[in-house]
Amino acid sequence: MSGTPAPVAIVARGRILAADLAALAAGVRAGQRLSTALGLAPGLSVRERDLPREAAALETLACWAGRFTPQISLAPPATLLLEIGGCLRLFAGAEALVAAALAGSRAQGYTPAWAVAPTPLAATWLAWGGLAALRADEATCAAALATLPCTVPAWPAEVGQRLTAFGAATLGDLRRLPAAGLRRRIGSPAVDELLRAWGELPDPRPAFVFPEHFVRRLELPARVEEAPALAFAGRRLLAALAGWLDGRQRLARRCRLDLFHDGGGLSTLELRPAEPSADEGRLHRLLRERLDRLHLSAPVEALALEADDWIPRPGESASLFERPPDGEGVLACLERLQARLGDEAVHSLAAVPDYRPECAGRERPPGEASRPVAPPAGARPLWLLPRPERLREGAGRPCWHGPLTLKGRPERLESGWWDGGEPAAAGDVRRDYFVARNPRGQWLWVYRDREGWFLQGVFG
Repeated sequence: MSGTPAPVAIVARGRILAADLAALAAGVRAGQRLSTALGLAPGLSVRERDLPREAAALETLACWAGRFTPQISLAPPATLLLEIGGCLRLFAGAEALVAAALAGSRAQGYTPAWAVAPTPLAATWLAWGGLAALRADEATCAAALATLPCTVPAWPAEVGQRLTAFGAATLGDLRRLPAAGLRRRIGSPAVDELLRAWGELPDPRPAFVFPEHFVRRLELPARVEEAPALAFAGRRLLAALAGWLDGRQRLARRCRLDLFHDGGGLSTLELRPAEPSADEGRLHRLLRERLDRLHLSAPVEALALEADDWIPRPGESASLFERPPDGEGVLACLERLQARLGDEAVHSLAAVPDYRPECAGRERPPGEASRPVAPPAGARPLWLLPRPERLREGAGRPCWHGPLTLKGRPERLESGWWDGGEPAAAGDVRRDYFVARNPRGQWLWVYRDREGWFLQGVFG
């Protein structure tokens, strides 16, 4: 980041709405007039509230939360509701699930207020009231609700004034009043919300629909001049992508990270795992490798991540006995090599149904599936020379570091008439192949045709 971060506060209609830790340490508080806050912290950086960006951030968090449950509801401007009753066994209980959710949200720079309760409204009010705890049963939830002040933030101010006028201080006080009389005093909407919080009225919520295409943009709090420093912000987007992939039951084959430079320039990083994946950690390792080797042409002020190539996630059966991971794995190693050497420098080999040795293999991107091909009947070396090397003859035998001893019977290959005469094609070949050994003990693959003896491969 450029420079030392200054205290930051969000304002709306001339009053402080929220402040970061540096501003809080200087005495800035929510609800203060802006002039008061500037008097306490002269270097305060002030930003107007941006509701569209808040809504986008809440939707990005909802995508990220797809890793915990597919049942998510948004309660704008800043509340996310997760239905976790059906996911507890997957995470070995509510405590582990809540711990994972809190750790993940803090890793993205958020400081969540949370609560677990049988009804969404009870969880919302308890979180707003700072009563963070697991209250899965109705009795403990009702007891906690009863201690909350009856000035619910979402209710109109006049409702709070009427409740104060007739001496009600907590939601427990309201519960003891006759419902009919309470409706006449504060109106039916507030009373219905009370009943929904206690679970006495149904409280259906519209489900968050994971977008069909994942495209998320993140504005950086300050310009970034060094590429490795973008890894933290990039991880926030990758975390949301991983949750979206879980929610949509998909695997990413490729995603694109756009870097928006100060001045209008644009750079793009392509992340292509060795096999389709929804693993946030794996994608982040790939991103770090790319960023470590990237030189920024100009400071970056925003990022955007798009998953533009994905496949449906196949169904998988869980193993009865869990196996510990065996290190990084071949595919992760391939991803790292691609990130360091470039996509064009790393390939896998696929067999092709062609009898000619120089045409029987083809380079493919790592992890790309190929059609199975029946193996040839004869022996084949692992290493083929780029071009067959002509061998000299001595005493009627081919020589390579000495005269060769031929082992076994020859294997006749006649194939390729269809591309004979084409430029750069192997053409029509008629060869007798032998496994041979030289005086150094090397095992070789040689052939003889009408032009003489040639060495084409080495067994070891």
